[in-house]
Amino acid sequence: MKVLNLYFSATGNTDKVAKTISEAAQQAGHQVDTVKVTKDADIDVLPYDLVFAGSGVYEWLPGQPIQDLFAKLRRQYVAASQIKPASPRRPGKNAVIYCTYGGAHTGVNEAIPAVKYMGQLFDHLGYEIVGEWYLVGEYHGKYQDFSVGGRLGDIHGRPHAADLQDLVEKVKGVLNV
Repeated sequence: MKVLNLYFSATGNTDKVAKTISEAAQQAGHQVDTVKVTKDADIDVLPYDLVFAGSGVYEWLPGQPIQDLFAKLRRQYVAASQIKPASPRRPGKNAVIYCTYGGAHTGVNEAIPAVKYMGQLFDHLGYEIVGEWYLVGEYHGKYQDFSVGGRLGDIHGRPHAADLQDLVEKVKGVLNV
């Protein structure tokens, strides 16, 4: 199985998650191409059987580099007739969409739009979305005070070791399907 782990991280939270996903998939015997998206990212997702796509959540959406890449890919795939009416499934093509979020105001509800946004590219391409994963991540920089007292309580240090171990089990589960 050809696996891609495509992600953006501005604070390091999603870096931790992406690294954990890649290591878990490699330990399960899969080769993984891990790509941290930058403003000049250029990648074709179609050769991959399983794509993990993730980002931190910024005002309810994935990071701008992911948004820009997905808009570019959507235009390219429409022009190449890879996105078809009714989005027919591509057998053997699966995606897991994940995010890290702080949810200081409304909890996981702040993260759901970001995951749904990212999932739409793959759904339109005919990939089966086999997982939507939401991992709590602490705030950094000028927002670090939000790591305490929000709807999620004290989230300093998240994602922590237990979060990442839980993630390893999820990755193993997806790879065994």
